Amino acid sequence: MNVYVFIGPTISAKEAGRELKAIYLPPAAEGDVYRVALQRPRAIGIIDGYFQSVPAVRHKEILWAMSRGIHVFGSASIGALRAAELAPFGMEGVGTVFQLYRDGVLEDDDEVAIVHGPADLGYPVGSEAMVNIRRTLAEARRRGVISAKVRIELESIGKELFYPDRNYRLLLRVAADRMVSETQLKKLEKWLPTNRVDQKKQDAVAMLRAMHRRLTNDLKAKQVSYSFEHTVMWESALQHSGKRRIDSKGQPSVVDLDALLDELRLNSAEYNRHCQLARERFLAIREADRLSVRIGPTRKRKTETEFRQQRQLVSAADLAHWIRKNDMTNSEFEALMTEEARMKWINERAQFTLLGLIPQQLRLSGNYPVLVTRANAKSRLLQSIGLNNPSLKDAGLSVNELFHWHFEKILRIPVPKNIGIYARNLGYASADAFRRVLLKEYIFRRFRGRKLKRAR
Repeated sequence: MNVYVFIGPTISAKEAGRELKAIYLPPAAEGDVYRVALQRPRAIGIIDGYFQSVPAVRHKEILWAMSRGIHVFGSASIGALRAAELAPFGMEGVGTVFQLYRDGVLEDDDEVAIVHGPADLGYPVGSEAMVNIRRTLAEARRRGVISAKVRIELESIGKELFYPDRNYRLLLRVAADRMVSETQLKKLEKWLPTNRVDQKKQDAVAMLRAMHRRLTNDLKAKQVSYSFEHTVMWESALQHSGKRRIDSKGQPSVVDLDALLDELRLNSAEYNRHCQLARERFLAIREADRLSVRIGPTRKRKTETEFRQQRQLVSAADLAHWIRKNDMTNSEFEALMTEEARMKWINERAQFTLLGLIPQQLRLSGNYPVLVTRANAKSRLLQSIGLNNPSLKDAGLSVNELFHWHFEKILRIPVPKNIGIYARNLGYASADAFRRVLLKEYIFRRFRGRKLKRAR
């Protein structure tokens, strides 16, 4: 089941796993929902999240995830907060805490805030959430352990405490110092160990059960009523969000974009080349979006076939290995092939215009004079020996020998598996047109030295 849930001190992965089969991740922070959404899950659940020492999960990344057809659920802690704030946009909140925030009964973030230990120790809790204290005191009042007046007094004291200091022991001590009913405080102290209410955990379980019901009932892709705006701030934020990687054991780690770029920048030529390719990709995708290009299954299959042939991904196992090695899911690969097909469609229609711009680009790069001089020299030489359109017989080569000469001897790379695809990617109409160009180059290189010797 392609589902991700952010948890932490509210509920353990073992407890959560009893309710819903999912990949359980640490508390959500800024960028985490975006990174998970790149995996194209059916649903994302948010229970716990960071909000003080680490930037909190952004509203916009949740909106972005939903705009991509992903259902996002929230409950118990920061998930309840975000769900209440984004309910009008379609985020699905579950539980009492969510309802209290949604209805305006609760407003402050510190109602769900606690301090806790590290993940490797199981997020040991160091304080009590105010929302749990409220629900516990309400239950104590309902059972007659304390009066309504004492309940209000204790709630007021609890709210005054700084959230890392909130716990029942301190609450009772401060209440005693303030002369709250000693009899009722003692009754409450005895009642608490076995009767305190963990509303956050109850809500977390309720959300996991709700997600399980929805997912098992053939959950359709999320539909939203808003149009997601790719603002400059959003583009800047996601550029630095990186990608969440899930290893074979289900353990998460973040593939940081800056670290990836640092490795690429060690080779300036490769960095500049990939920047140019990324720029071209960006413009092609934007143009495809502008023209509302839709790709049918036939064109998509053709694109995937060419992609696999170029990389020698013959078997399903080869493809699966490539997908894992490149930190992708099957759905992400499908999306990549659709994107590639849309780009090819744009490039095919822009080819004539692009070719007309190449001379200007060559002038800017400084290659124009060299290439023009060489093209003219080749034309004159072939004309002088009467081989304007040489054949394989003129060259004394077979087709395979010609390709071996060009790729392995001149370019020092393996001969492509599919020459037709290679030729079309270079803008040739067919493999035969590419072969004729190679024949002219072979004859030119072969006779060029002889002509120079004669000139001496």
